[in-house]
Amino acid sequence: MAVTDMLPHLKGRPTSLVRGPSGIGGQLFFQKHVDTLRIPGVNELDPDFLPGHPPMLEIATAQALVQAAQLNVMEFHTWNATVKSIENPDRLLFDLDPGEGVQWQQIVEATMLTKAFLEELTLRAFLKTSGGKGLHIVVPLTPTSNWDEVKDFSEAVVVHLARTVPQRFVAKSGPSNRIGRIFIDYLRNGRGATTAAAFSARARPGLGVSIPLAWDELEGLKSASQWTINNALARVEKLRFPARSRRSRSGTAAH
Repeated sequence: MAVTDMLPHLKGRPTSLVRGPSGIGGQLFFQKHVDTLRIPGVNELDPDFLPGHPPMLEIATAQALVQAAQLNVMEFHTWNATVKSIENPDRLLFDLDPGEGVQWQQIVEATMLTKAFLEELTLRAFLKTSGGKGLHIVVPLTPTSNWDEVKDFSEAVVVHLARTVPQRFVAKSGPSNRIGRIFIDYLRNGRGATTAAAFSARARPGLGVSIPLAWDELEGLKSASQWTINNALARVEKLRFPARSRRSRSGTAAH
């Protein structure tokens, strides 16, 4: 994945890393602190952000991102707050996690229902694939509320949806609770929780990539892992130069 596209989604945020020294078939290591492996160029954050633990990490430069990739880092997960305002999240995230038996079209419809409810609350939301099974809805926030307030609000949204459309949504985690339904994971809005960043690969078969998309692209999406490390760069090119991409598809040379 292009460094210039991914770096803005990492810089300024505590970041956790998933390393796979032996590939996706081997043991994976989740690293939140600098004690496990020191990576050149990776910043150590203020230890007071997480008292009683070694400093957390920040990927702030292209060098750090490249070094991490060279040390077999496969996934990059970030907080919902920046280091400048660590106690006040600047976004909340709804992770639509489908249970056993849920078809892709049901996920698409559930995503649109969630978006519609957020719009009723006058909240603007953005969309990205998870690179796995579900979709991520991201709501930017002015960083004035604290972690508990943001998490409580996100839980209230999920509980409302589960009560209103119980055949589609569930507000309890756990595989047995969401058979045939979708759990909207609001727990990712707690302090210290992380989510795979935009343009991060996922350490699972197929090596899906979490990719941003416009809402009007959702109906044409085939799966949450539609983009992988094999075709993600073409998608990035389209995001950078949409007009050029359209000309290329129509047979006109791109300049």
